[in-house]
Amino acid sequence: MFSKACEYGIRATIYVAVQSLEGKRASLKSIAAEIESPVAFTAKILQDLVRKGLMQSVMGPTGGFEIDQQKLDSLKLSQVVDAIDGDSIYKGCGLGMKQCDESKPCPVHDKFARVRADLREMLESTSLLGLATELETGSTFLKR
Repeated sequence: MFSKACEYGIRATIYVAVQSLEGKRASLKSIAAEIESPVAFTAKILQDLVRKGLMQSVMGPTGGFEIDQQKLDSLKLSQVVDAIDGDSIYKGCGLGMKQCDESKPCPVHDKFARVRADLREMLESTSLLGLATELETGSTFLKR
């Protein structure tokens, strides 16, 4: 459903959120290792997230990536997806047809519309704080 960049971006953002909750900054190398992504690809994704204002980057020996703790509850998963993939996940045909709409639907048009609506609701109601807290308590995992 998500692009590979978006998958890595979500995982990176959750990892940075956990580090931020602990008062730490996450280095590029630690993020790439934690989300099992190539360092150069991770750097590009993180640059996009910084540019969109979802996290901050601090240069220098004690630098790294961080998210303001006060923003963690208000930052939603939908913002991460939008920063990387835009709103394309909510549009288009579920079967990849070029023209699919209410007047000329594909065989899964109506069913896929409900799935997209549920996905939008989940992304818009899921905070980074909640995801980071679940990861910190060990009830969820970023890698096996």
